[in-house]
Amino acid sequence: MDLLANLATGFAVALTWQNVAFCFLGVALGTLIGVLPGIGPVATIAMLLPITFHFEPASALIMLAGIYYGAQYGGSTTSILVNLPGEASSVVTCLDGYQMARAGRAGAALAVAALGSFFAGCVATLILATFAPPLAELAFKFGPAERFSLMVLGLVAAVTLAHGSLLKAITMIVLGVLLGLVGADPEVGRMRYTFGLPQLTDGIGFVVVAMGIFAFGEIIANLERGDSREVFTKSIKGLWPTREDFRLAWKAVLRGTGIGSLLGILPGGGATLGAFASYMVEKKVAKDPSRFGKGAIEGVAGPESANNAGAQTSFIPLLTLGIPSNAVMALMVGAMIIHGIQPGPQVMQERPELFWGMIASMWIGNLLLVILNLPMIGIWVKLLSVPYRLLYPAILVLCCIGIYSLNNSVFDVGLAVFFGLLGYVFIKLECEPAPLMLGFVLGPMLEENLRKAMTISRGDPGVFVTRPLSLSMLVIAAVLLVIVVLPAVRRKREEAFQEA
Repeated sequence: MDLLANLATGFAVALTWQNVAFCFLGVALGTLIGVLPGIGPVATIAMLLPITFHFEPASALIMLAGIYYGAQYGGSTTSILVNLPGEASSVVTCLDGYQMARAGRAGAALAVAALGSFFAGCVATLILATFAPPLAELAFKFGPAERFSLMVLGLVAAVTLAHGSLLKAITMIVLGVLLGLVGADPEVGRMRYTFGLPQLTDGIGFVVVAMGIFAFGEIIANLERGDSREVFTKSIKGLWPTREDFRLAWKAVLRGTGIGSLLGILPGGGATLGAFASYMVEKKVAKDPSRFGKGAIEGVAGPESANNAGAQTSFIPLLTLGIPSNAVMALMVGAMIIHGIQPGPQVMQERPELFWGMIASMWIGNLLLVILNLPMIGIWVKLLSVPYRLLYPAILVLCCIGIYSLNNSVFDVGLAVFFGLLGYVFIKLECEPAPLMLGFVLGPMLEENLRKAMTISRGDPGVFVTRPLSLSMLVIAAVLLVIVVLPAVRRKREEAFQEA
């Protein structure tokens, strides 16, 4: 009964005309940046953060959340019609979705992707509403030692689940933590890693880092790749899938929803990992695996369901523990702080209308996305014909305006350009930037809880292993790290991602 009462509170907030409008704006922007390759939800949310300062907190978070899960819907359109993923989580959709489009079945592929995403999003939101309260209650039992160990586990899990080289993932995490420690020491006030620059006294803004690495870096990389696209606009007909399509797809949707919901909760998981894992599972359980890569509808239904489910359940650790599970959630932490909200279990008690209003808005947003992605497919197709060379100047201008408006600082704009060049180097070196962003956000929190725990224990480091919850999380982190460094496991892990 408590759940129903809480959801009633949430819908009362989410169904106000203002919040419905912000929800629509968020999912429409999310679909747009999902359709247009090379922008992504991280850069878009970072760009809009300064603007949201003038909104009501619930409206701002509803819009930003809509951008994130809306991008998962939009990314499938580009993957299917252009063979170019608009979002990282839509990479595997290219494999079979594009082949279906080439065979004149783009309509069925788009419909299955939209319907599967809608179902997965609704189920994942129900999971979020059901499991968030008990997890928040558990989080109240966490002291500084437990929070420190939880963050260590989160960073290790991010390393474990990152793509490609393990050494590169660890390096990115460490670099992110170091960047997060730039500025004045919170206890003694001594300057750290500022290189004598007074502009760095308050540290580096997360918007500057995110905008530079994810927006500027991606733009440079996209300009290098060229602008040739083959768009299947004449083959979009018969949007309703056949009975055979439904027979093949419904189990894949269920499996994808389960896989995405589980992996979305894990630090470093989110939508992308769920999509990759779902595709590998579908290929394993298929009676004829040779169909995959040639237009198998399960290869579209499973990953698209998984990435949307993962996008929604990634809010669970953010709203219950205050720990971001991926780069987008790291920006959501920043959005909450901008509005004077400390992420964590206290949000549910202190701001129940915001917490439940955000959850209820996800059901509304998923419904709006089906309307946006099926009847309006023609509009999104036309956008794909816009040359990228015409889009990137507008994106750069908006990014620079957003960065400058934070502190009215030209230095911040220059710093973002530096991180943009750094982001381009990361792309060339095949270093995944998401672990860096997690390390950047968690670094100061890690230091704060380490110092608090050591102060309470009077300098005794044994506090981290004498408290059962803290010890359990450290043991899990150690086991994960040992498993992933084993040569056979590391090789299998890298081969799995390459295969997907």
